[in-house]
Amino acid sequence: MIRPTLLSRSSPDPRSLADEDLMAHIYEGDSRAFAVVFDRHGAAAFSLAYRICGRRGLAEDVVQEAFLTLWRARGRYDRARGSVRTWILTLVHHRAVDVLRHELATSSRDIHDDGLSALLPAGELTDAEAERRSDAALVRGAIEELPAEQRQVIELAYFGGFTHSELAEMLEIPAGTVKGRMRLGLGKLRLALGEAADAVL
Repeated sequence: MIRPTLLSRSSPDPRSLADEDLMAHIYEGDSRAFAVVFDRHGAAAFSLAYRICGRRGLAEDVVQEAFLTLWRARGRYDRARGSVRTWILTLVHHRAVDVLRHELATSSRDIHDDGLSALLPAGELTDAEAERRSDAALVRGAIEELPAEQRQVIELAYFGGFTHSELAEMLEIPAGTVKGRMRLGLGKLRLALGEAADAVL
């Protein structure tokens, strides 16, 4: 186990370092560098987690787990594959979606997700509401069958509320690529869902 260390007095202020340089210090167990990375990206991480989960407590748990993963798996960061921010938001996205799915599977109520479900107690469900929840479950199942790249942009757009341009910046790919993945994914969803797609997509 690597013991957390601090930058020496002769080292530069970690706040002046680029994210990629901070990751090199974090790899050595530097807790000050870790704190700077959290300060820079914690708010964006929470915003993404909250937009996916819809509940503050869950979002806070997601962010904590994501940054713990960053600390534990710091040796896996590869700057050639993207920015530190993109890596962090990817960790948050995966964790938030996992938490959302777990909550939906184990709870008697659904989590807010842009109109696909509601937070009504089971006793107050109307026939229309029950049908809407059933359609939402079908959509989630179909999304899980999509290729990873298409599933990612659809989940971030529909559950996270991000625009095409925001996704392009976050994932560091052209906006046209985002739109292409979205178009292909939605096309496959419509084919998989048939008539249900017209009601929920």
